[in-house]
Amino acid sequence: MKVDLHVHTCHSPDSRTTPRDVVRWAQRRGLGALAITDHGTLAGAHAVREISPIPIIMGAEIMTSAGEIIGLFLSEEIPEGLSPQETAERVHAQGGLVYAPHPIDRVRRSALGLEALLSIIAQVDCIEVLNARVTYSLDNRHAEAVARAYGLPQGAGSDAHQGFEIGQAYVDLAPFSDAVSFAQAMARATVHGRISSPLVHFGSAYAKVTKDLLGGTPSFR
Repeated sequence: MKVDLHVHTCHSPDSRTTPRDVVRWAQRRGLGALAITDHGTLAGAHAVREISPIPIIMGAEIMTSAGEIIGLFLSEEIPEGLSPQETAERVHAQGGLVYAPHPIDRVRRSALGLEALLSIIAQVDCIEVLNARVTYSLDNRHAEAVARAYGLPQGAGSDAHQGFEIGQAYVDLAPFSDAVSFAQAMARATVHGRISSPLVHFGSAYAKVTKDLLGGTPSFR
């Protein structure tokens, strides 16, 4: 099954993609499942799961004191601003998986960076080696090199902030039912996709500006 491991909804400050649009584009792209990974909240994942005919991995992209970590298969939200080590511990404490998104993206200030990534490498369950929103493809290859060096599963995600981006990058893996079977399937998963046009960043910037002007997250359906 094809699974996009990094998708945002209107519950992220820089996206206006409604839960219904997420489902529509996921089906259009032939995805068998997807992870909803809004910034610091599970609200979007809950909203999509309520209406989705395909499995939804409950996730969140959590800003630590050193950069972002994604928790997959979460049941509770994790506070932002903690150290990477404590964030990873809290993900594992609820049976979740630690997924390192765009860890060596030289442009993105929210990236963990190599030093912070290596400081928690023993706690990392999967590294995103294909993020469709990186500016330089070499940064994805650097992440892949780390995953290979440490024998970690390789993940991929569109990092979609707009519906049409969904499925731009994904993993192909065996069906799974929970975090344990997902981790087992990821050991044999293959990565597919390509980098999106740099123009997609204008869409997320527009979303952030308009939502700031509106005073928060509109009640998109």
